[in-house]
Amino acid sequence: MVNRMTEASGRSFPRIAIVGAGLSGLVLARILHRHGVASTVYEADAGPDARRQGGLLDLHVGSGQQALHDAGLYEQFRANTQPQGESLRVMDKAGTVFIDRSPEGGEGLRPEIDRTVLRNLLLASLPAGTVAWRHKLSAVERADDGVFHLAFADASSASAELLVGADGAWSRVRPLLSRAVPEYVGITYLELELTDAATRHPELARLVGTGSLFALSDNKNIGGHGGGHLHLGAALRVPEDWIRSCGVDWTDPVAARAALLVEFADWSVGLQDLIRHCDDRITPRLIHALPTGHSWSRVPGVTLLGDAAHLMSPFAGEGANAAMLDAAVLARFLLEHEHDVETALTRYETDMFPRAAEAARESALGLDLIFNADAPRDLVRFFNSMPEQVPS
Repeated sequence: MVNRMTEASGRSFPRIAIVGAGLSGLVLARILHRHGVASTVYEADAGPDARRQGGLLDLHVGSGQQALHDAGLYEQFRANTQPQGESLRVMDKAGTVFIDRSPEGGEGLRPEIDRTVLRNLLLASLPAGTVAWRHKLSAVERADDGVFHLAFADASSASAELLVGADGAWSRVRPLLSRAVPEYVGITYLELELTDAATRHPELARLVGTGSLFALSDNKNIGGHGGGHLHLGAALRVPEDWIRSCGVDWTDPVAARAALLVEFADWSVGLQDLIRHCDDRITPRLIHALPTGHSWSRVPGVTLLGDAAHLMSPFAGEGANAAMLDAAVLARFLLEHEHDVETALTRYETDMFPRAAEAARESALGLDLIFNADAPRDLVRFFNSMPEQVPS
């Protein structure tokens, strides 16, 4: 596919291939499109509804929200945020509540939005055909003339002069720049959901509240987001092979619930009921991260966004925000240096590396505050020292 600036713009851009239709890839494509620059986003999924996109996101003023301003979608975002989503509740395994607060007026500086809704806003803002679905990248190489040749699992191919890897934790683009691979951070997360909990289990909806829940003790966490539908996770410090070695068939919801209830056997009945009454789909996820401060030397014509560049644990609410800001910053520099892509990429990476390192440090700190033998003491102290801080 050939991607050029429209003739009306009077400018010319190289062919741009963005690998990955997550938030960062779509934000980049959207901002470029607003300025007349075409791109193609290659995505492995069969379509926008192929898999779950996760729960709620809190978008920060200087990162996620700024990216949506640049994308011309801020007002649509605000129209789809969830009231009371910034509330915070912290308790221990006995159900003792240490923090229970909501922003004054019901919403603070970090409004919450469903990740699927946000992704659909971005998809709807792009011209038809911008996203090439069912294009799972299997190989990529840079030819001597600087052109990148992309091979996909369906035997199709494409080429581009500018390649952006926005393809997540296990990026196929990253090896062009770095030998780093994500490492297990010691936490395994079992994703849970209680659909229509406000009607089916109103007592559990009240227990969780309308915003973020942290129920912490003994290096374990039951937490997530409340509201009408509960998006939760049961997380614990276990060896990397625990999901496989524990002998549980995690596709069997009865067996999965029973195994989790053993792990949380001394927790309050109410918190156990979040497991006992969860929907049948229970998804194990091992939490990985790239090394804090991950960077690379400049390679002509290619760069990375989001998790492909700086995968971090989710325990500070920074990942999606950092990824969206990556896209906005890269788009800005590309537009400022339309005749010099290398200068644009250099300026982007110079901006991104220290910013991402700081976000990764905050995420690592969040993990240690949540998962320790004395939890929730340290997290309570942290929030009480920062009364406006309510993470996702």
